[in-house]
Amino acid sequence: MPYVNIKVTDEMVTTEQKSQLIRGVTALLQEVLDKDPDSTFVVIDEVPLTDWGVGGVNVAEYRARRAALG
Repeated sequence: MPYVNIKVTDEMVTTEQKSQLIRGVTALLQEVLDKDPDSTFVVIDEVPLTDWGVGGVNVAEYRARRAALG
């Protein structure tokens, strides 16, 4: 019974995109590991930019710094 947790930043990920991720991950697990889609669980968490860190700062600040560099 696979459980997959996908975390993405909350930047307008559409319902259709989420559905594609769920279908794709489920199909991949069936193809590679022969897992039953009916017992495969996929959860998508949307994380605010300020709650996701990279390079020692949150993503919003990280992107602002990179934009300032050119």
